[in-house]
Amino acid sequence: MQIELSKDKLYFSIGEIADAFGVNASLVRFWDKEFDILKPKKNAKGNRMFSQEDVKNLQLIYHLVKERGFTLEGAKTHLKEGQKKTLDKYEIISKLEGIKEQLQQIKGEM
Repeated sequence: MQIELSKDKLYFSIGEIADAFGVNASLVRFWDKEFDILKPKKNAKGNRMFSQEDVKNLQLIYHLVKERGFTLEGAKTHLKEGQKKTLDKYEIISKLEGIKEQLQQIKGEM
């Protein structure tokens, strides 16, 4: 899943994150409580502000739970055992999906 968020922004609100992933803000809040790898900052009002690193980790959690069907415990275990390896694989898959989309667009233009 390709998430469309500005690369120029340092932090994103929970609403922006929820919209980008097509989920409820309550699910993002729940994942924040459940997964130690998420470390959003809180602003003066106490609202969560997610960094680019948090967004990458959320993409990984989304991929494991929503796309691959992991349970929350299974996803936590998977992340703890091989977070770097899993993240690398996910980034490769994401790049390949982007290339596939571009190729399909080119094919459609012909």
